[in-house]
Amino acid sequence: MDTTSGVTNRYQYAREKPSLLARMRKIEGQARGVQQMIEDERYCIDIVQQLTALSRAVDEVSLLILESHIEGCVVDAIRDQHSEGYIRELMGTIRKAMKW
Repeated sequence: MDTTSGVTNRYQYAREKPSLLARMRKIEGQARGVQQMIEDERYCIDIVQQLTALSRAVDEVSLLILESHIEGCVVDAIRDQHSEGYIRELMGTIRKAMKW
């Protein structure tokens, strides 16, 4: 648990909170940009390219949080010998993420 700020964080990703929030603000801006492109009736391929970039940005945030979950929650559960539920949950999440 991160206690560097005087506050105990339950989840490891909280250490990267400013970076994650900055990424999410960028994603939000990208989504607004795509909306504007549709409003402006921009070329189809340009919109698809922006949607692809938006999707990749969202995937990267998901991977960063998943990595944090593995390094924090899953490692702690294994250390405490309570890993069965966490590993099952992790695998379910990975299965959902891999489906298109």
